[in-house]
Amino acid sequence: MLAETQDEEQIIARVAGIDIGKAELVCCVRVPAEGNRKKRLQEVSTHSTMTRSLADLANHLVDLRIERVVMEATSDYWKPVFYLLEAHGLEPWLVNARDVKHLPGRPKTDVLDAVWLCKVAERQMLRPSFVPPAPIRRLRDLTRYRIDLVGTRTAEKNRVEKLLEDACIKLSSVASDTFGVSGREMMAALIAGERNPGVLAQLARSSMRRKISELEEAFTGRFDDHHGFLLARMLARIDGIDTDIAALDEQIEVQLAPFAAAAKRLDEIPGIGPIAAAVVLAEIGVDMSRFPTAGHLCSWAKFSPGINSSAGKTKGNGSTGHGNRYLARALGEAAFGAGKTNTFLGERYRRLVRRRGKKRAIVAIGRSILVIVWHLLQGPDTRFQDLGADHFTRHTNPETRKHSHIRQLEALGYTVTLTPAA
Repeated sequence: MLAETQDEEQIIARVAGIDIGKAELVCCVRVPAEGNRKKRLQEVSTHSTMTRSLADLANHLVDLRIERVVMEATSDYWKPVFYLLEAHGLEPWLVNARDVKHLPGRPKTDVLDAVWLCKVAERQMLRPSFVPPAPIRRLRDLTRYRIDLVGTRTAEKNRVEKLLEDACIKLSSVASDTFGVSGREMMAALIAGERNPGVLAQLARSSMRRKISELEEAFTGRFDDHHGFLLARMLARIDGIDTDIAALDEQIEVQLAPFAAAAKRLDEIPGIGPIAAAVVLAEIGVDMSRFPTAGHLCSWAKFSPGINSSAGKTKGNGSTGHGNRYLARALGEAAFGAGKTNTFLGERYRRLVRRRGKKRAIVAIGRSILVIVWHLLQGPDTRFQDLGADHFTRHTNPETRKHSHIRQLEALGYTVTLTPAA
């Protein structure tokens, strides 16, 4: 049975394709010939990626009334070109390089790549990548740099741990937080030249004072001036990173101000805190018109199982693939945090862990959180409402559960007789 479909116009009349490099780019323009609609005029030119040359190219494309400019996502070299063309009122599209890969066995040059990209684009055979507007891009720069700094700080703390182990100092075996108030004072004393385990142990504060004897054993090592020099450099680096992260937090709050209402709604989701809400908004934006449904957003973020079917057989393991690593990290941490709460998401996480393991449970709960995020951002008046940790038990038929338990016991060799409770 034939089904009716609605397709767009097959050919884009005025289109440009740009092959981008670090120092120069090649631009191919295709426009209709005057007086003959079947013929196309083509122009290929090479330009420097300096701002003045890019501005001249943008003005030329505006004069030609170009409807769409398509470019590949080549490293970060596409950014100045994309932003400048966008500022000139053009419609730039960023596309995945895998979607425009040239046919094998053909010659490959920058000119041929630009022509191929332009021809594929004019036939509307490409999908644009998601490039957020400028305010979201600025917020994204801050949140991504913060994540990178946190990773750098963690790596530096690991170096401190290895250095102390090298000096036979077992502080981390006794203290739950090596870099807490007590731990920092003890390490400062080590750097200052103190080597007496008893004196170092007496620097413990609060609950750590119950471990004085264990701390004395932990500080009985061979810490010398060489270790002190390295430890001082590492702690100074950690303090510097802490200062930078604090400054970033202030700037993130400033850039997040226009989206404060959306961030507040996301903060109501179990596992999502202020920082995670800022990261999610920075990665997906607040305009959900880009994603028609929550499924589209999950698919873009690679939180949906992949489909690979041929000849009636499903191949592969249904893995989601690699998506936005910053968004995936935020959702993974949120899912793990939600798993510790007495909420619907927490209960679902625990049920999935028992059946499928932690990794699959984190991906599943991350997808659920992303679906919730889409609905909260889709409707400005939508608020999060928890279904409750008892949602599954409330919506399960008691008779179904009874028969299930009976079958399980009978499978173990028991004869089951039910007696109603008084």
